[in-house]
Amino acid sequence: MTKDFTIIATAAMGLESIVAQEVKNLGYEPVVQNGRITFEADALAIPRCNLWLRTADRVKVLVGEFEAKTFDELFEKTKALNWEQYIPEDGQFPVIGKSVKSTLHSVPDAQAIVKKAIAERLKTKYGVASWMEETGALYRTEIALHKDIATLTIDTSGTGLHRRGYRVGQGEAPLKETLAAALVLLTNWKPTNPFVDPFCGSGTIPIEAALIGQNIAPGFNRSFASEDWDITPPMLWEKALEEAEDLANYDQQLDITGSDIDHQMVDIARENAIEAGLGDLVRWKQMQAKDFNPKTDTGYIVANPPYGERIGDRLEVEKMYKELGQVLNKYPTWSIYILTSNEKFESLFGREATKKRKLFNGFIRTDYYQYFGK
Repeated sequence: MTKDFTIIATAAMGLESIVAQEVKNLGYEPVVQNGRITFEADALAIPRCNLWLRTADRVKVLVGEFEAKTFDELFEKTKALNWEQYIPEDGQFPVIGKSVKSTLHSVPDAQAIVKKAIAERLKTKYGVASWMEETGALYRTEIALHKDIATLTIDTSGTGLHRRGYRVGQGEAPLKETLAAALVLLTNWKPTNPFVDPFCGSGTIPIEAALIGQNIAPGFNRSFASEDWDITPPMLWEKALEEAEDLANYDQQLDITGSDIDHQMVDIARENAIEAGLGDLVRWKQMQAKDFNPKTDTGYIVANPPYGERIGDRLEVEKMYKELGQVLNKYPTWSIYILTSNEKFESLFGREATKKRKLFNGFIRTDYYQYFGK
């Protein structure tokens, strides 16, 4: 396999190891850093990673990385990079940016400098006298400055990878699809085991579990910015899509249930599942979590219940956690996984977790409480 590109899969804090394992499962050698997983690969990796990475935020190609303490240095080193390898003469290349603990702290200035440097490089390479037309495919470029190290990347994904394309409706605080998939992958659930989400909301966790259970590529039903790129021609996308179709196990039987106290959310969850192409693979019920009454000796509960972040909701939520513990602790052979920001969860639930893992649900710091069944 040729390794023509350095690819970066970005990850939410706490999910780097999960994304790295997904990258490894695709046959690449990941290097884990804060918020990103880097690896060398050929062009086919771009469609494959966009289609398959369930827990990554985006897939980017690294154009260059260097130290820059002055705007002149940023301009010259950016201009020296081989942008023509990625961006054609008519390519659109808007520049976004961020700066953390760097001498060049003005993000708008850094963006303008990078934009000008890329344009100058491309004009020279393509023999353009005036300005670049930018009427073609999108090559969204980012200048990220961290401790005076400038990292220049081009986003291959377009909209974030959490946007699978199946969400036709959602509640007030929807869980990102990438985090929902991570919650499932952090268990040792197998498709042959019962799986229950008693706080399903718009159905994200059960839907992601069903996609994992049947090994369906999460990006199968959406589009990506790099589909229009010259370096990833249609034949590569066709090859990656054929692989995804071949690896899907549509015959795998699943026992997945999503329930919620709100009948409107149950209806939305059902519609989202249909949009995801899962039809009746997931059972949806309107019921309270405290009415959980399984018909099997073992199984998995994965849930993202309300946190009680607002003071008015806290007492009600804490009462619900106590009731939940009173019910679920009757089934010690079931494995239970609960995501919440409530630091008193274990005492309210009435049982110390086997294991805890710190995760971030958006900007909310949470713990993933894991109770392993016997």
